Amino acid sequence: MTGALPEWAGPLGLEPHPEGGWFAETWRSEITIPQSALPHGYPGHRSAGTSIYFLLMPGEESAWHTVRSTELWLHHRGSPIALELGGAGGRPRLERTVIVGPDIAGGQVPQALVPPGHWQRARPVDDVAGLVSCIVVPGFDFADFALDVSD
Repeated sequence: MTGALPEWAGPLGLEPHPEGGWFAETWRSEITIPQSALPHGYPGHRSAGTSIYFLLMPGEESAWHTVRSTELWLHHRGSPIALELGGAGGRPRLERTVIVGPDIAGGQVPQALVPPGHWQRARPVDDVAGLVSCIVVPGFDFADFALDVSD
């Protein structure tokens, strides 16, 4: 069940994300990649890269979604995040789960890569908020974002 954001999250300027959870863009590269230099399928130019803070509260889960670009997740604070990877294609199908968190000896990883065009969803493992950063290259644009609405 979700509740008020933790006090430490206030200065981050987080807003609700359409996929679920909370986010704030922290960086958008001033370098622009022209459409002609991007892989096939991008409908226009893109920033070279972007980054956001992404926070999930206990009981929150992001919806299955896909991004056209590569996405790198980095754990910062709180609950480890269960990042479910659902393959590429028209519909997500759970292939594996990566726990993004600080306990390397326990099998967690401090960063995880989502390949371009792969489905993903996430949830906190513990009963506290989990904070990560997501870096997208080429940079994120909502034109490259799709939610699975089949449920």
